[in-house]
Amino acid sequence: MAEAGLLRSRLALAWLVAGEWRWHPGRFAATAVAIAVGVALGFAVHLVNGSALASFEQAVTGVNGAADLQVRARSPLGFDERLYPRVATAPGVADASPVVRLSAKAGRARFELLGLDVIRAAAVTPSLVGARSSGPDTGSDDVFAGDALFLSRTALAATGARVGERLRVLANRRAVSLLVAGTLPGVPDGQAIGAMDIAGAQWSFGKLGRLDRLDLKLDDRTAADTALVRLLGAEAVVATGETEARQGDALSRAYRVNLDMLALVALLTGGFLVFSAQSLSVTRRLRAFALVRTLGLPKRGIIAAVALEGAIIGVVGAAIGLAVGYTMAVAALRLFGGDLGGGYFAGGTARVVFQPLAAGAFFALGLAAALLGSILPARAAARAAPAAALKNAGDVLDPRAPVPWRPALLLLLGGGVAALLPAINGLPVFGFTAMALLLAGGVVGVPWLVRRLLSPWQDRDLGTAPRLLALRHVHGAPGQAAIALCGIVASTALMIAMATMVTSFRGAVDSWLGQVLSADLYMRADGGDLDPAAQQRIAATPGIARAAFSRQLPLTIVPDRPPVILIARPVSSNAGDPSLVLLDKAPVPARTTPVWVSEPAAWLYGWSPGSDVALPIGGSRRFRVAGIWRDYARQQGAIVIRDLDYARLTGDKLRDEAAITVAPGFQTDVVRRSLMARLPPGVAVTEPATLRRFALRLFDRSFAITYVLEAVAILVGLAGVAATMSAQTIARSKEFGMLRHLGLTRRQITEMLATEGALLGLIGAVAGVALGALLGQVLIHVINPQSFNWTMATRWPFGTMVGVTAALVGAATMTAMLAGRRATASDAVAAVREDW
Repeated sequence: MAEAGLLRSRLALAWLVAGEWRWHPGRFAATAVAIAVGVALGFAVHLVNGSALASFEQAVTGVNGAADLQVRARSPLGFDERLYPRVATAPGVADASPVVRLSAKAGRARFELLGLDVIRAAAVTPSLVGARSSGPDTGSDDVFAGDALFLSRTALAATGARVGERLRVLANRRAVSLLVAGTLPGVPDGQAIGAMDIAGAQWSFGKLGRLDRLDLKLDDRTAADTALVRLLGAEAVVATGETEARQGDALSRAYRVNLDMLALVALLTGGFLVFSAQSLSVTRRLRAFALVRTLGLPKRGIIAAVALEGAIIGVVGAAIGLAVGYTMAVAALRLFGGDLGGGYFAGGTARVVFQPLAAGAFFALGLAAALLGSILPARAAARAAPAAALKNAGDVLDPRAPVPWRPALLLLLGGGVAALLPAINGLPVFGFTAMALLLAGGVVGVPWLVRRLLSPWQDRDLGTAPRLLALRHVHGAPGQAAIALCGIVASTALMIAMATMVTSFRGAVDSWLGQVLSADLYMRADGGDLDPAAQQRIAATPGIARAAFSRQLPLTIVPDRPPVILIARPVSSNAGDPSLVLLDKAPVPARTTPVWVSEPAAWLYGWSPGSDVALPIGGSRRFRVAGIWRDYARQQGAIVIRDLDYARLTGDKLRDEAAITVAPGFQTDVVRRSLMARLPPGVAVTEPATLRRFALRLFDRSFAITYVLEAVAILVGLAGVAATMSAQTIARSKEFGMLRHLGLTRRQITEMLATEGALLGLIGAVAGVALGALLGQVLIHVINPQSFNWTMATRWPFGTMVGVTAALVGAATMTAMLAGRRATASDAVAAVREDW
């Protein structure tokens, strides 16, 4: 008999579950779509980032060849070629190939130009050796000709040249006519590379006596490492084949991790939506579950049944999300490039690389979100006593009972403690943990907030019975309010947090640009530096009161980190000039060379005012940090040195930028036109307003994907409010029937529901905005400095806050009213009739 009863209870439960799916397919479809959206966004962002890195690593491999080890110059100035024979004969080194590396341009096409010793390169990096035809033919004398150029297939297509034609190539300020003698068949497609004889490259492009790289073939790695440490001076550094790829990874890692975390916001919101929908579904079926419990079904049977519903939702949603995510990744690579607007990679050649492990991980995350959103309400239903559940439905909490607040407080305190912890390996792990704990604490504290906000209104005259009933219902059933609001509070909080961070960041960048762009005109050489003669012609242009020339070049401090930017420019005193926004400074003793380091450089390398730093220029000299300056343009860090000190230490008198002050009485446009007539080709002259607009346009482009993710998150949250309010209203049809018997009209019930919706929307907005403001502080003062190494002041997006609040109140009100009309459409007698 017991077994027969258990079988009947299982059949009854299966019938109930199947009936729920038949009668409410839209609810299940909406929750599956919410999971799909979260999985799709996360998977798409991850695919794009992974594909961009794969493309970048392929480009590095193409340019570097297959050397066992490399000796690289720390700056584009290169190192003395006399280092080459010492390294080639060092213990553990079997062979060495010297390389000159230049950034070249032919027309509008750009490519990496490598000067190679063909005989050495054939033994160390054979993929970089040219061929006269599609097959290797290194025996041809063309490879030794001083003007012979070999191009990869991609570079050949980009330049539009053909084998046998001459091509005008611009590199290192010099334009040279070269003969396209053949191709580089060993270079993979997508890599724009050119190669020529190293002697011809040094002679033609002004690199006599200088090298940029030594590619090494080893027979004893340990011996080579020991020997190279003693041989290399300050101008060169040892690097493996993966070092440059790690530099690119380090530069973009924080951006990629933040995008991944932001993409998971939609998945988290989808999980809350599943929780809301499943909670209401379980509440509506509470009596049915109690009935099958009395027929012999154990508690775990109900949990398993609801978990199965969640699993089906998760599987369907995650599968759809993976397919949509892959499609979105393909589209994003075409629209935004491989960097999603961040400016770290050239995304034109990036292709989507499918990642099975990532697909499995996001599928598991989607399934876990749906399961957790289903199991939690199922456990609460399973704990209810069958006898009590047969008599009650909905939130059975005594309105006079206090609402627990300690769990929310503990979570909030835990988030505050986590926010104070340092980064791990350069990533704000504890910062994201703090956001998760604060978000959980805010959601858990919603019932207490409902009581706290509505308690003062309990004894006030609200004018009408519908308003009083609405207030009493929301105040007396905070659990239902929490279910309705958890998704929207989470999505609103995260959206407000991101909006606060973006608003603060954009405002800080705009203000900083206004300070640093203090000149009347700015000039930048594209494809060629300004020599002293060109500098004199520019300074002598009528109408120019002052021309401050500067030079920027990357400087490798640590091989695994992206190079810092060394900026040689005039600095009049220790206080700097108006365009050098100092955050801190220290006096510099006499006969000490000062440098000013940017805020990101200080964060990355631990530099502080007054400390000594060793820089790989001018030999093994040390410099004194005279101050720290604000810089939002170079995440990898920058160092300013006086131009006179730079020229004295390096002998380099070339410049590539200039800040020009127009003399009083002259018009800027007239001076600009006169200046352009004196400039060599490839030099651009721009006004500060144009630069400012361009910089802010780049900023908006880099955050374009952020805006999209914010919009998706809030739309999912609004959908959750609509679905939850609709389900809650329909589930209360018996309550509305009783109110009709007590004399309320349908219009009054609709008014009551509209008031409830407005209250819930307002409370959700208050909770979401307040929690978002708190999360925004974590983003601005914890995650942002630990990720991008710069700081900023908080600027509140008041317009967004007001707009989101109005949208939430309006959506909740309209949804409640529409659902109320449907719920009150049935006869009042039928609404209160018992079904058994």
